[in-house]
Amino acid sequence: MRIEVLTVADCPNARPALERITAALAGRPATVEVVEVADEDEAARRGMRGSPTILIDGIDPFAQPGAVPSLSCRLYRDAVGRVVGVPSEADLRHALAGVSVAGAAVGPSDCCAPQPLDIVGRAGRGRRAPDERGLRAVHQQVLWAFAATGTAPEPQALEAAASAAGRSAGEVLAELAEEDFLTLDEQGKIRGAYPFSTVPTRHRVRIGDGPEVWSMCAIDALGIPAMLDDDVVISSTDPVSSEPITVRSTSGSLHWEPASTVVFVGQRPGGGPAATACCDALNFFTSDETATVWMRNHPDVPRRVVSQTDAEHIGRQTFGSLLAP
Repeated sequence: MRIEVLTVADCPNARPALERITAALAGRPATVEVVEVADEDEAARRGMRGSPTILIDGIDPFAQPGAVPSLSCRLYRDAVGRVVGVPSEADLRHALAGVSVAGAAVGPSDCCAPQPLDIVGRAGRGRRAPDERGLRAVHQQVLWAFAATGTAPEPQALEAAASAAGRSAGEVLAELAEEDFLTLDEQGKIRGAYPFSTVPTRHRVRIGDGPEVWSMCAIDALGIPAMLDDDVVISSTDPVSSEPITVRSTSGSLHWEPASTVVFVGQRPGGGPAATACCDALNFFTSDETATVWMRNHPDVPRRVVSQTDAEHIGRQTFGSLLAP
């Protein structure tokens, strides 16, 4: 038996796919090869329908009718219907036995292929959770808890919202994390829910007369007043000069100190959730000059500097609708 794993460079799901294949084989003899595909022509020639594509003796057992060659991310569904980056071990065992498992495939996404900066999040799809399977109800409850208390709710506090959809809080949180609406720690507790973080960051936000919260990044901080329809004070520092930066939002109007402040937006290569790929590369700078210094020191980060007006627009676009019914 010959198994080929077709991937793009630095695909975060290539290694997990190999590990799942090894587990599914359970000692069964097979030749397993990882093939890095460089362009669309090679993808078409090899039958690659996203990264990773798994071929067993030249056949893609997960292929969907009408699927076209692609360098984008390949998505699958696990046993409980969650979208994941690699097939489950059970589905791989079925595939190795010659059983078609096309129903386990979802189709390609654009998270691995070369692409423009994804500032809005989730490959341009934004941060508003779908109104299905309890996702939006639980997500919005998490966001309201952050806004009211300054920290994340415990999973058990979300059980009622999840049970209305016939699910447990753990199941819904796991799917929200898989879809990059929030992040979880090793115990399944909420580490952050864009725009909020339980872990201290460079960006501190006071909400009206309420609590102070950490935000994931500069854009996230700018999205909070639009999301909550409330006044906020954002306190941050320039990563190069360590000078303080303050942005005050009053009745929807933002005042920046110093007036020369700009926002740097970037995305580290390699993919992954925004919390690791983007958040430490979206910062306030006191001027174009310090932003330029940071860019010179981080040539590996695709980036651009945006004006205050553009940064405000991105924040509103990304977070303004998250708590709408």
